[in-house]
This record gives sequence, structure tokens and C-alpha cells, in this order.
Amino acid sequence: MVTRTLRPVRARPAKAAASAAPFQSRAEEVYRQVKQDIADFRLVPGDRFTEHELCARLDVSRTPVRQALFRLQQDGLVEVMFRSGWRVLPFDFDKFDQLYDLRMVLETVAVQRLCLQEMTASSPQLQALKERWLVPVSERSTDPTEVAAWDEAFHETLVSAAGNAELARVHHEVTERIRIIRRLDFLQQVRIDATYDEHAKILRAILARKADRADLLLRSHIQTSQTEVRKITLHQVYLAQQVAPAA
Repeated sequence: MVTRTLRPVRARPAKAAASAAPFQSRAEEVYRQVKQDIADFRLVPGDRFTEHELCARLDVSRTPVRQALFRLQQDGLVEVMFRSGWRVLPFDFDKFDQLYDLRMVLETVAVQRLCLQEMTASSPQLQALKERWLVPVSERSTDPTEVAAWDEAFHETLVSAAGNAELARVHHEVTERIRIIRRLDFLQQVRIDATYDEHAKILRAILARKADRADLLLRSHIQTSQTEVRKITLHQVYLAQQVAPAA
């Protein structure tokens, strides 16, 4: 009988994987922080910075910073400048238009599904939206940053409540990509007031399972936001910097 001797498993690859893990974790942290800086307008289109500056500010080594910046470059948020560091990319309005079109498709499908569900009116997710958006005018928030975050949550909750995980996943990706431009829509009180009014109408139509009305209201709501995006000026970006949360 032949006896086979198993070769011992080498520990070197495991060590390599273990040593790579901290860099991957730090790269993820840097990625999220810079992405948040852009979304919150601590970094605005046209701003330039170097890897060294990020390393010093975030107290990390160059490897995770570079990994994070390459990811942000793939996301279309920054670009590398020859011998002069990195730059936050200008707004690409054509791309935003395409993303808003995709958002329209995803959200209208979700609302149609919601209106077909018998348990829609008792959905805990929709009840939570009622408590936030169906409030007296005196109880409405006037904080642009807060309302922007709540607006995102409103639309993501509608899609999530429809019960299609893949639909929700794609919608979340779209939300991430339009966040920077979408937040500029809440710098004027008139837009905050309109958002409260429109969300309330959309929600009431969904709870009443009036699919056609909910679809019409939602389409109008998104189209209005899409139109406002085209009106964005450098002055609005400057105003956004003034209300940006501290890092």
C-alpha cells in the first residue's frame, strides 16, 4: 500500500492576506471620507489636492489613500492631474440627466408594486414616513442638510418597501451617484416646502393604493428636481459650502 504524505500548507499567503486586510480597511475609510467630503461640499468641483495632504489630514499611509482615490476616479468623482495631484471633477449634467431618467424608471416601478400590495397601508416602513412627512407646517425641518438626508431616505424607503431587493440595490447606487447634485436642491426654503408638500401627496396616494395618481405625482416630483438641477450655479455651490457639516 502506498502511503501519501500531504504537503504542509504554507503560512506565507495567509500572512500576506492578513497584512493586506488593514490596508483594505483603511482604503475603505479614506474612500468613504473623501466621498462624504465631496457630497457635503467640503470639497467642491474644481478643488485640487495631493495624496500627501490626504495622508496628513486622515493620518494614513499613501497606499490606502491611492487605492481610495483610484476607486473615486472610477466613480467619476475625481481625476488625476499630471504632476499636480488630484482634482474634484466638474458636474457632468448629461450624466446626471441619465441617472435621473433611471431613477424615474426604478421608483415608478416600485410605486406600482406598492399600490398592488394589500398590506401597503399597514406597512411599518410607510407608517414611519407618515410620521416624518405628514406633519404640520410648524413642525417641518428647515435644515437643508437634514431635509436632503430625509429626502433620500423617503425615496429609498419607497423602493425598499416594494420588496424587490435587486431593485433597491440598483436604486441605492443611483442615489449615491446623484447625491452631490441633489443636495443643492434644498438650499432654498421654497424647495424644502415643496418637497414636504409633494412627498405628502405621493404618500397619501400610495397608502390609498391609487396607482395612477401616485405614478403621476412621483413623475412630476422627480422631473421638477431634475429641472432644478440644470439651474445650479457656482453661487449655489458656494452657499452649500456655508451650510456643510463639519468634518
